[in-house]
Amino acid sequence: MSFLSPYQVILAPMAGVSDPIFRSLCEEQGADLAFTEMVSAKGLSFANDKTRHLLDLLPSERSIGVQIFGHEPDTMASQAAWIEDELGCALAYIDINMGCPARKIVKKGDGSALMCDPDRASAIVSAVKRAVAHPVTCKFRRGWSEEAGESAPAFGLRMQEAGADAVAVHGRYAMQFYKGASDASCIARVACALSIPVIGNGDVASGADAHAMLSETGCAAVMVGRAAQGNPWVFADIKAALESGSAPQAPTVEERISMAKRHVDELLRIRPRSAAYLRKHVMWYVHGMPHAAAVRGALATCSSAAEFHDVLDQLLESLSC
Repeated sequence: MSFLSPYQVILAPMAGVSDPIFRSLCEEQGADLAFTEMVSAKGLSFANDKTRHLLDLLPSERSIGVQIFGHEPDTMASQAAWIEDELGCALAYIDINMGCPARKIVKKGDGSALMCDPDRASAIVSAVKRAVAHPVTCKFRRGWSEEAGESAPAFGLRMQEAGADAVAVHGRYAMQFYKGASDASCIARVACALSIPVIGNGDVASGADAHAMLSETGCAAVMVGRAAQGNPWVFADIKAALESGSAPQAPTVEERISMAKRHVDELLRIRPRSAAYLRKHVMWYVHGMPHAAAVRGALATCSSAAEFHDVLDQLLESLSC
């Protein structure tokens, strides 16, 4: 049995998004596993408090995925070992980021830049694999650019040879960022080429999307990213589609606003200075509602749970008129 067997539906690591409360809400709705935000190995090596803070877990979090990024094999290996020691039995597995297309990441040779240097990428996987007892995976994209062509199957084979226990593949090129459609057929080609499990990622926004990706690509699991922002219910939809073929009722306006309040209350309780960070989460929860655009301006000055509640209560009142 693959180590991935308990983790068929996964919340992706998302920088500036995957806080502990968001993770717990997604798991309540059906996510089998959640990831922390991606973590800088270099930052950890400097014992940077801001970086280590990303690894803070709730007492209820008994299984967590951690994604690290960097380009130095020795640093990646030593910090993966530190994470393993720090998190102990709460750690599910360690993923290596080889897909982030953000310019500030790529210009340092991290993230998707590693797809242009498969020798270095292989060395990182091998070094991390030697340093830890937990499974090691890597997440990458279809390739660097459309002009350079698809490299994911060949790149995946290199990572498998280096010792990766599984890979996650996003069906866009790095230079697409998040524009255009994700190509699921690329994920199918990687799954066909490799003997280790493949996790499919990209444009999984519903139960139907997840079911199609699993059945059409041969991947072992699906990873959900942006579709979960403000919508932890996407996991309930996916679980229902996979287990019974049915679709649960969409959350009501009241339920969406209630969930936003809960996210605010619980995160501010453990991170009192996170009000500015929470504004985007609240906007995601109310996205698409009438008058939601007007909420954006009101949120800009929210600095307490009470102020967030006032804004959301006013929105709910305006919707009931």
